[in-house]
Amino acid sequence: MPLPLSRPLAGALLLASLPAIANESQPLDAVVVTATRTAQTADDTLAAVTVITREEIERRQPRDLPQLLSGLPGVDFTVAGGAGKTASLYLRGTESGHVLLLVDGVRMGSATLGQVAWQFIPVDQIERIEVVRGPRSHLYGSDAIGGVVQIFTRRGSEGFRAEARAGAGSHDTRNLSAGISGGADGTRWSLAAAHERTEGFDALKGAEPDRDGYRNTSLSARISHRFSGGAEVEAHLLRAGGKNDYDGSWTNENDFVEQSLGGKFAFSPLDRWRVSLSAGQSRDESKEYLDGAFRDRYETRRTQLGWQNDLTLSERALLTLGLDFLRDAVEGSTDYAEDRRDDRAGFVEYQYLGEGYDFVLGLRHDRYDGFGGHTTGSLDAGLDLPWGLRATAGYGTAFRAPTFNDLYYPYSGNPDLDPEESATWELGLSHGSGAVAWSLRAYRTEVDNLIDWACAVNCDDTDWLNDIWQPSNLRRARIDGLEATARTRLGDWNAAAALTLLDAEDSDTGNELPRRAPRTLRLDLDRDLARWRLGGSFIAQSGRWDDRANTRRIAGYGRVDLHADYALARHWRLSGQVKNLFDQSYESAANYNTAGRELFLSVAYRTE
Repeated sequence: MPLPLSRPLAGALLLASLPAIANESQPLDAVVVTATRTAQTADDTLAAVTVITREEIERRQPRDLPQLLSGLPGVDFTVAGGAGKTASLYLRGTESGHVLLLVDGVRMGSATLGQVAWQFIPVDQIERIEVVRGPRSHLYGSDAIGGVVQIFTRRGSEGFRAEARAGAGSHDTRNLSAGISGGADGTRWSLAAAHERTEGFDALKGAEPDRDGYRNTSLSARISHRFSGGAEVEAHLLRAGGKNDYDGSWTNENDFVEQSLGGKFAFSPLDRWRVSLSAGQSRDESKEYLDGAFRDRYETRRTQLGWQNDLTLSERALLTLGLDFLRDAVEGSTDYAEDRRDDRAGFVEYQYLGEGYDFVLGLRHDRYDGFGGHTTGSLDAGLDLPWGLRATAGYGTAFRAPTFNDLYYPYSGNPDLDPEESATWELGLSHGSGAVAWSLRAYRTEVDNLIDWACAVNCDDTDWLNDIWQPSNLRRARIDGLEATARTRLGDWNAAAALTLLDAEDSDTGNELPRRAPRTLRLDLDRDLARWRLGGSFIAQSGRWDDRANTRRIAGYGRVDLHADYALARHWRLSGQVKNLFDQSYESAANYNTAGRELFLSVAYRTE
């Protein structure tokens, strides 16, 4: 069923009645690059974008990405246990494999599972995050149906800086991090390392009665140089590796590695022509064990090359042309029928910024080994209205390539699968000036050819171990949504609110898609008071179904998180966080435990 009219109206009225609450999370002059692959201010971009800065990360003190991003517009995370356990991101109600993660422009994720290990990305190494909601396959190809999350690692600035932090908290959690950075004469550099360890808590109810621990050791490095003629070169590295314990009958622990390595060279052959050459490789590795005995090994290598040309046609028009190459290679304890495939793509984008109106038109063609070519496109437009209002409208198509498991898994893969395809329509209205900045965005996404695994051979056999499951393009989905955000300042307090209303439906059965909350509300308050920085967040989600048949219900919940830090001396700060202040018992995935009340304290040193 479509969203009842009362829900969008209730959302709009709620935001209107909270003039002190806000947010898309960024000032309007913040520069974003993910939405168009070129630099824009948040005020100019037509896409729905949320930006999270290093300052916000340090102020809110999240332990992982799900805690940092949960409750932001369109963002819904489920976590199968505590720290380090499988985290799935349903962006705007799309599947967990319908979100593209980039780290400094390098594509991340497993080519066998088709998902991102969000739980292993260390927040200590993050300088900035851009979350772009809505289809972006016309720029990035496969996976960008629900949107794109791009993480930028720590970077240096003029002068020399050093910092270190040590902390401890609930579940025997300990954290150490340190970094140095600097810059001079056009060169910028940064080097940082961190280690986190927790004994955790029992992940799965009614399974192994134990504590499922987690440890993660990470490193990031970046160096860049800007030449006198305007040319720039940079190299960057992010690596995280460690060990994770969980509950399972086939495996219950794994050693993991997540790594991104890349470089870029940009120069201007002519005044109006900017060329960017990029190269990178990501690694997703997992060795899985059962009580210490080896079971499986899976490794993904994703190698990419890019050539982008930005042509300034006039003061108001920018044309971008580019070629991308991506090679996915897998290896491990499972022998796939094919263990490598290439994608060759070309794209074009035209941006026009007129007096009172603007639009962006994009087109891309990808040609994959295994299933041939696929073309996607997008058109977004904006119009300035009286009283400081701005209206936007957009349409975009996107796709997701079948994974190696879908196509080539022994005995089960289906090499005749088609890509999953989507079409999204979106309308928006915003007001970006004055005491209160707010926005409303309504959208509909239809997804066809969804890949579904079902029993195909020996299905009547009572011995389920002999059943053979195979994937096919059988399912369809329709997702209606409304996102309302606002931000303002109440006296000395910065206030923000984000409300997401969602109706995600299996088009074939009429059931709700599992693990998506129909209603999510996030409120944030922060202020500075002399040596103190104080703040808190309230996140509430309505109940949801855990299974596709809509037989297992997960109750809704509300959670309050508080954070504060105090300047002990010129270079020293003491920080503290209380997560789930009122010790609420809730689940985001059925039968998986979540933490109760958690405390974490840390002390940090930083040069100016």
